[in-house]
Amino acid sequence: MKTPHATHKMTHAEIVKGIKELTIQGAERIAIAAVDALSQVMAATKDPKKIQKAYKELVEARATEPALRNSLNYCMANFKKDKHCAETVKKHFEDSQKKMAEYGAKKILDGMIVFTHCHSSTVESILIEAHRQGKKFTVYNTETRPRYQGRKTATALAKAGIKVVHMVDSAGRTAMKKADIFLYGCDSLSSEGKTINKIGTEALAEFCNKARIPVYCCTNSWKFNPETVYGFDETIEERDPKEVWEDAPKGVKIFNPAFEVISPDIITGVITEIGIFKPENMVNRIAVVYPWLVK
Repeated sequence: MKTPHATHKMTHAEIVKGIKELTIQGAERIAIAAVDALSQVMAATKDPKKIQKAYKELVEARATEPALRNSLNYCMANFKKDKHCAETVKKHFEDSQKKMAEYGAKKILDGMIVFTHCHSSTVESILIEAHRQGKKFTVYNTETRPRYQGRKTATALAKAGIKVVHMVDSAGRTAMKKADIFLYGCDSLSSEGKTINKIGTEALAEFCNKARIPVYCCTNSWKFNPETVYGFDETIEERDPKEVWEDAPKGVKIFNPAFEVISPDIITGVITEIGIFKPENMVNRIAVVYPWLVK
């Protein structure tokens, strides 16, 4: 995965704005853009108050983004001894994406119908790698209201030469009846094996569980939220009601949650850069590979 070229030219303030307004999307892309922004401030000043202020603005730009927080925390803890800490974070995500694509592509077989929801750079990489290996399959994907991130997925996969069937969210369960596997991304992973992803994911995963369709969450392990070890529950972001209905009539309240929690009981496995595991076993492996991440 490469950081969008535009983020390198953006200022710290522009990146904060882009993260808030979803012009910078995807947990890993957000994390990389954020460390770019923080590194700009670190290069411009040695004032710890200014650096802390910049850090706080970036952390608060998206509530449900442990990869963002973990990446920034790594930089805050290491920038004095590692002047290139931002590059270290970028390299982690780039190398990890290759590994996840390699592992995940093994789950894709010829003739499969692969279902996915919303947009995930990791899922996208897995499917493109499977296609590169010569596997023939079709992807079903949802448009993902109200911001239509699924269109981004459909566009990228079609450009790569992969067959795509695109549909409205409410058609997902009907289309899932023909699917062979469900792959989805992840914005946060808890110590209990719960994953948090775009709203709508859980209903699809529950149907898969009943229909015995394998469900794989595809995520970088840096999306683990260490605070969940101590009882903290990840905040579920609710976005601007105008995204759903800009001129809703008086008396109509709009509910616009961006994410939801998916129980580990209905997930077959989690595909990460350190291997594929049952979700509830992930925290033990993360603690071995990245001990600094599990506080």
